[in-house]
Amino acid sequence: MRLATLQDGTPDGRLVVVSPDGRSHAPAPVGTLQAALEQWTDVAPQLAAITTFSEPLDPAQVLAPLPRAWQWLDGSAFQSHGDLMDAVLGITPIKTGAPLMYQGTSDRFYAPISEVKFPDEALGIDFEGEFGVIVDAVPMGTSAAEAMNHIRLVVQVNDWSLRTLAGPEMKTGFGWVQAKPPCGMAPYAVTPDELGDAWRDGRVCLDLRVDWNGQRFGAANGAPMGHGFHELVAHAARTRDLVAGTIIGSGTVSNPNFREIGSSCIAERRGIEMLDLGEAKTAFMRFGDSVRMEAVDAAGRAPFGVLNQTVVRG
Repeated sequence: MRLATLQDGTPDGRLVVVSPDGRSHAPAPVGTLQAALEQWTDVAPQLAAITTFSEPLDPAQVLAPLPRAWQWLDGSAFQSHGDLMDAVLGITPIKTGAPLMYQGTSDRFYAPISEVKFPDEALGIDFEGEFGVIVDAVPMGTSAAEAMNHIRLVVQVNDWSLRTLAGPEMKTGFGWVQAKPPCGMAPYAVTPDELGDAWRDGRVCLDLRVDWNGQRFGAANGAPMGHGFHELVAHAARTRDLVAGTIIGSGTVSNPNFREIGSSCIAERRGIEMLDLGEAKTAFMRFGDSVRMEAVDAAGRAPFGVLNQTVVRG
């Protein structure tokens, strides 16, 4: 099952069920995705029963599946990316065995086809291709095994970052605010079963194709997550309940053979250049640049649809 949210003049939009071919849609029995998540046990069977799709789907009218959320928690679950960034920054992280995670802004998620405003190119504008999950209400102390039953939807995320600001904010010990503006999200939120064999061990085992200004930048696969999404959910719920609609991200999708497969963010490419060449050669994004992200399966199908965003001056 694939769900989308259409513009209707309200902040949360109107929930629809999308046809298998992505060309049409049908109205949902509840108004918004947030409402559906808050009563998922009752609503999900009604959504799944919809098989007639009579309205054409206009990509320009599609918002992020969850245009605003109660909570956005982003992990850093790909070890190859973390190790590379630590080496470049000269950081020796504290080894706890627990997932890395921070709380970011959640009051807005950019539509999949949109212009994203930034105040200055000098801030180091970067994209980050990720996967994420949306949960229903998760009680405090939920185990990783139990958390699998709370993962209701899977999404594809572009976690925008401003790299010039990230380092100084990290060193304050208070975390990111200015360096982490709102994220973008691909058009469809899908139930895990929609991914078939690509949903394994709480991981999205799909290639995430990232194109920058029309050129392939990376195609890393989501399988090598060091912690599965069920483990990230359990980590987040250790000391608090998670409200329905909480979104949890994987962090930048990265593979150990990043030199061959490419990267899902510019910072990783620059890190490779610093290690191999002694200096970073690749610049960050400029106004007018675009990034396209599409996770594909072995048959070339894109279950989340296509995200295509352009950087503009704010």
